Amino acid sequence: MARPRNQTERRRQLVEAAARVIAERGLAGLRIRDVAEAAGLSPGSVSYYFPDLDDLLLDVHHHAVDRYYWLRMRVVERCEDPRDQLLGLVEQGVPDDAADEMGLVLYELHLSASRDKAHAVLMSGLYDREVSLYATVLAFGVSGGAFAPIGDLRGVAMNAVALEDAYGLHIVGRNPAVAPQEARRLVRAYLSVVTGCDLEAWHAKRPGPGRAERQA
Repeated sequence: MARPRNQTERRRQLVEAAARVIAERGLAGLRIRDVAEAAGLSPGSVSYYFPDLDDLLLDVHHHAVDRYYWLRMRVVERCEDPRDQLLGLVEQGVPDDAADEMGLVLYELHLSASRDKAHAVLMSGLYDREVSLYATVLAFGVSGGAFAPIGDLRGVAMNAVALEDAYGLHIVGRNPAVAPQEARRLVRAYLSVVTGCDLEAWHAKRPGPGRAERQA
Protein backbone atom coordinates (compact mmCIF):
# COMPACT_ATOMS: atom_id res chain seq x y z
CA MET A 1 0.00 0.00 0.00
CA ALA A 2 1.37 3.40 -0.96
CA ARG A 3 2.37 5.68 1.86
CA PRO A 4 -0.39 8.22 2.54
CA ARG A 5 0.23 11.92 2.16
CA ASN A 6 -0.98 12.66 5.68
CA GLN A 7 -2.44 11.14 8.81
CA THR A 8 -5.99 11.93 7.72
CA GLU A 9 -5.55 9.75 4.65
CA ARG A 10 -4.07 6.89 6.68
CA ARG A 11 -6.95 7.04 9.16
CA ARG A 12 -9.41 6.97 6.28
CA GLN A 13 -7.72 3.86 4.88
CA LEU A 14 -7.98 2.15 8.25
CA VAL A 15 -11.62 3.10 8.66
CA GLU A 16 -12.42 1.64 5.24
CA ALA A 17 -10.46 -1.52 6.00
CA ALA A 18 -12.30 -1.94 9.32
CA ALA A 19 -15.63 -1.49 7.53
CA ARG A 20 -14.74 -4.30 5.11
CA VAL A 21 -13.83 -6.59 7.98
CA ILE A 22 -17.05 -5.81 9.86
CA ALA A 23 -19.11 -6.47 6.72
CA GLU A 24 -17.35 -9.80 6.16
CA ARG A 25 -17.07 -11.13 9.72
CA GLY A 26 -19.23 -9.00 12.01
CA LEU A 27 -18.20 -7.22 15.19
CA ALA A 28 -17.93 -10.26 17.42
CA GLY A 29 -14.30 -10.98 18.13
CA LEU A 30 -13.02 -8.18 15.90
CA ARG A 31 -9.30 -7.55 16.54
CA ILE A 32 -6.76 -4.92 15.59
CA ARG A 33 -4.92 -7.71 13.78
CA ASP A 34 -7.92 -8.26 11.48
CA VAL A 35 -8.00 -4.59 10.50
CA ALA A 36 -4.24 -4.53 9.97
CA GLU A 37 -4.43 -7.52 7.64
CA ALA A 38 -7.24 -5.92 5.60
CA ALA A 39 -5.30 -2.66 5.35
CA GLY A 40 -1.98 -4.33 4.52
CA LEU A 41 -0.30 -2.91 7.63
CA SER A 42 1.19 -4.14 10.86
CA PRO A 43 -0.98 -4.24 14.01
CA GLY A 44 1.40 -1.66 15.50
CA SER A 45 0.62 0.77 12.68
CA VAL A 46 -3.11 0.44 13.34
CA SER A 47 -2.58 0.98 17.07
CA TYR A 48 -0.52 4.09 16.35
CA TYR A 49 -3.52 5.78 14.73
CA PHE A 50 -6.18 4.10 16.86
CA PRO A 51 -4.77 3.05 20.27
CA ASP A 52 -8.28 1.96 21.28
CA LEU A 53 -10.36 -0.31 19.05
CA ASP A 54 -13.50 1.45 20.28
CA ASP A 55 -12.24 4.73 18.81
CA LEU A 56 -11.77 3.05 15.44
CA LEU A 57 -15.27 1.58 15.57
CA LEU A 58 -16.72 4.99 16.36
CA ASP A 59 -14.94 6.48 13.33
CA VAL A 60 -16.24 3.63 11.17
CA HIS A 61 -19.78 4.28 12.38
CA HIS A 62 -19.46 8.02 11.79
CA HIS A 63 -18.09 7.47 8.28
CA ALA A 64 -20.83 4.96 7.39
CA VAL A 65 -23.60 7.23 8.67
CA ASP A 66 -22.28 10.22 6.76
CA ARG A 67 -21.70 8.32 3.52
CA TYR A 68 -25.12 6.65 3.65
CA TYR A 69 -26.96 9.90 4.26
CA TRP A 70 -25.17 11.81 1.49
CA LEU A 71 -25.80 8.99 -0.98
CA ARG A 72 -29.49 9.43 -0.23
CA MET A 73 -29.26 13.20 -0.48
CA ARG A 74 -27.59 13.01 -3.90
CA VAL A 75 -30.39 10.72 -5.14
CA VAL A 76 -32.87 13.47 -4.27
CA GLU A 77 -30.73 16.23 -5.76
CA ARG A 78 -30.48 14.41 -9.11
CA CYS A 79 -34.28 14.35 -9.53
CA GLU A 80 -36.61 17.28 -10.15
CA ASP A 81 -39.94 15.49 -9.76
CA PRO A 82 -40.92 14.60 -6.15
CA ARG A 83 -42.22 11.21 -7.35
CA ASP A 84 -38.79 10.36 -8.73
CA GLN A 85 -37.22 11.62 -5.52
CA LEU A 86 -39.44 9.35 -3.44
CA LEU A 87 -38.69 6.36 -5.68
CA GLY A 88 -34.97 7.10 -5.39
CA LEU A 89 -35.17 7.18 -1.60
CA VAL A 90 -36.88 3.80 -1.52
CA GLU A 91 -34.36 2.33 -3.97
CA GLN A 92 -31.46 3.61 -1.89
CA GLY A 93 -33.00 2.76 1.47
CA VAL A 94 -33.35 -1.01 1.01
CA PRO A 95 -30.11 -3.06 0.75
CA ASP A 96 -29.47 -4.89 -2.52
CA ASP A 97 -28.60 -8.20 -0.87
CA ALA A 98 -27.07 -9.88 2.16
CA ALA A 99 -23.60 -8.79 1.01
CA ASP A 100 -24.45 -5.07 0.97
CA GLU A 101 -21.40 -3.68 2.80
CA MET A 102 -22.91 -0.41 3.96
CA GLY A 103 -26.06 -2.09 5.22
CA LEU A 104 -24.09 -4.71 7.11
CA VAL A 105 -21.78 -2.14 8.72
CA LEU A 106 -24.64 0.11 9.79
CA TYR A 107 -26.70 -2.73 11.27
CA GLU A 108 -23.70 -4.14 13.12
CA LEU A 109 -22.69 -0.78 14.60
CA HIS A 110 -26.21 0.38 15.36
CA LEU A 111 -26.38 -2.56 17.79
CA SER A 112 -23.69 -0.80 19.84
CA ALA A 113 -26.16 2.01 20.52
CA SER A 114 -27.71 0.06 23.40
CA ARG A 115 -24.37 0.03 25.23
CA ASP A 116 -22.60 3.19 24.10
CA LYS A 117 -23.94 6.74 24.08
CA ALA A 118 -21.71 7.89 21.23
CA HIS A 119 -23.00 5.12 18.95
CA ALA A 120 -26.56 5.90 20.08
CA VAL A 121 -26.10 9.54 19.02
CA LEU A 122 -24.91 8.46 15.57
CA MET A 123 -27.79 6.03 15.12
CA SER A 124 -30.49 8.47 16.21
CA GLY A 125 -28.86 11.26 14.22
CA LEU A 126 -29.02 9.25 11.01
CA TYR A 127 -32.65 8.35 11.70
CA ASP A 128 -33.57 12.01 12.23
CA ARG A 129 -31.82 13.06 9.02
CA GLU A 130 -33.50 10.31 7.01
CA VAL A 131 -36.93 11.20 8.37
CA SER A 132 -36.29 14.87 7.62
CA LEU A 133 -35.25 14.02 4.07
CA TYR A 134 -38.41 12.01 3.46
CA ALA A 135 -40.58 14.73 5.02
CA THR A 136 -38.95 17.38 2.81
CA VAL A 137 -39.62 15.37 -0.35
CA LEU A 138 -43.21 14.74 0.74
CA ALA A 139 -43.76 18.45 1.44
CA PHE A 140 -42.33 19.32 -1.96
CA GLY A 141 -44.76 16.88 -3.58
CA VAL A 142 -47.71 18.31 -1.64
CA SER A 143 -46.84 21.88 -2.62
CA GLY A 144 -46.67 20.87 -6.28
CA GLY A 145 -49.87 18.84 -6.20
CA ALA A 146 -48.19 15.44 -6.75
CA PHE A 147 -49.12 14.13 -3.29
CA ALA A 148 -52.24 14.39 -1.14
CA PRO A 149 -51.05 12.59 1.99
CA ILE A 150 -53.17 10.89 4.56
CA GLY A 151 -51.90 11.93 8.01
CA ASP A 152 -48.99 14.13 8.99
CA LEU A 153 -45.88 14.20 6.83
CA ARG A 154 -43.48 13.40 9.65
CA GLY A 155 -45.50 10.32 10.58
CA VAL A 156 -45.43 9.11 6.98
CA ALA A 157 -41.68 9.75 6.83
CA MET A 158 -41.08 7.89 10.11
CA ASN A 159 -43.02 4.87 8.86
CA ALA A 160 -41.13 4.83 5.56
CA VAL A 161 -37.75 4.81 7.33
CA ALA A 162 -38.96 2.15 9.77
CA LEU A 163 -40.10 -0.08 6.91
CA GLU A 164 -36.74 0.29 5.16
CA ASP A 165 -34.88 -0.56 8.34
CA ALA A 166 -37.05 -3.59 9.09
CA TYR A 167 -36.81 -5.04 5.60
CA GLY A 168 -33.11 -4.23 5.45
CA LEU A 169 -32.46 -6.17 8.65
CA HIS A 170 -34.10 -9.25 7.18
CA ILE A 171 -32.21 -8.89 3.90
CA VAL A 172 -28.74 -8.61 5.45
CA GLY A 173 -29.79 -11.35 7.88
CA ARG A 174 -30.32 -13.65 4.86
CA ASN A 175 -34.03 -14.22 5.42
CA PRO A 176 -35.04 -15.98 2.17
CA ALA A 177 -38.63 -14.78 2.57
CA VAL A 178 -37.62 -11.13 2.05
CA ALA A 179 -36.30 -10.28 -1.41
CA PRO A 180 -34.94 -6.74 -1.98
CA GLN A 181 -37.14 -5.94 -4.99
CA GLU A 182 -40.26 -7.19 -3.22
CA ALA A 183 -39.35 -5.17 -0.12
CA ARG A 184 -39.01 -2.04 -2.25
CA ARG A 185 -42.35 -2.76 -3.91
CA LEU A 186 -44.03 -3.05 -0.52
CA VAL A 187 -42.53 0.25 0.70
CA ARG A 188 -43.74 1.89 -2.52
CA ALA A 189 -47.18 0.36 -1.95
CA TYR A 190 -47.34 1.91 1.52
CA LEU A 191 -46.25 5.29 0.19
CA SER A 192 -48.78 5.07 -2.64
CA VAL A 193 -51.61 4.66 -0.14
CA VAL A 194 -50.52 7.47 2.17
CA THR A 195 -49.60 9.96 -0.58
CA GLY A 196 -52.55 9.34 -2.89
CA CYS A 197 -50.10 8.80 -5.76
CA ASP A 198 -49.70 5.53 -7.66
CA LEU A 199 -45.94 5.23 -7.25
CA GLU A 200 -45.91 1.71 -8.67
CA ALA A 201 -47.29 2.95 -11.98
CA TRP A 202 -44.83 5.84 -11.91
CA HIS A 203 -42.02 3.41 -11.15
CA ALA A 204 -43.00 1.27 -14.15
CA LYS A 205 -42.65 4.30 -16.41
CA ARG A 206 -39.62 5.92 -14.80
CA PRO A 207 -37.75 3.51 -12.54
CA GLY A 208 -35.51 4.92 -9.85
CA PRO A 209 -31.69 4.86 -10.03
CA GLY A 210 -29.93 1.51 -10.16
CA ARG A 211 -27.19 0.16 -7.97
CA ALA A 212 -24.34 1.91 -9.80
CA GLU A 213 -25.96 5.30 -9.34
CA ARG A 214 -26.87 4.62 -5.73
CA GLN A 215 -23.34 3.67 -4.81
CA ALA A 216 -21.67 6.56 -6.66
